[in-house]
Amino acid sequence: MRRAELRKRLIDGFRWTDPGPESTHLVSDSSGWWRDPAILAGLGPALSEPFRAERPTVVIAPEVTGLLLGPLVANALGVGFVPAYKNTGERRIAEATTWAWTESDYRGRRLALGVRDRHLGPDDRVLVVDDWVASGAQIRALYELIATRGGTALGATALVAECPPEVARQLRLDSVLTTADLHA
Repeated sequence: MRRAELRKRLIDGFRWTDPGPESTHLVSDSSGWWRDPAILAGLGPALSEPFRAERPTVVIAPEVTGLLLGPLVANALGVGFVPAYKNTGERRIAEATTWAWTESDYRGRRLALGVRDRHLGPDDRVLVVDDWVASGAQIRALYELIATRGGTALGATALVAECPPEVARQLRLDSVLTTADLHA
């Protein structure tokens, strides 16, 4: 599927919902994206294509929705996938894990993102994948984590970039959509 067709299907499958009078903003509903088999088939190729020439050796994505997208992108590139776990204080992983803290995210919270050490090493060329990038806090933390493990962060790819264009440039972020596309 061409990227323009994927963009249209993503926009058509998206909804803003009003959670009620106690809320100050609309909430994104991307559940239609996961229901459409054509979108599912097109996501991996569309998100991976801008980085194919960089020859990634692995894809990393933060939980939760990143765990849906990351494997699709990894499969399109013919490389492996590594989940980045979020730790808000209650999770314990029973093996060596490298952690990096985010700056405050769009909700004002800081998270630790962790990758098992055995899954990421100094020869890895890493593509970071996420569904929605608001502030870039998680991508920055993953870049730090990748550097700590000796790998090379090639850039990031996402379905939606909400961050300002200068932040996207700093992050080497490619996105299929921006939030302006979803408000049109």
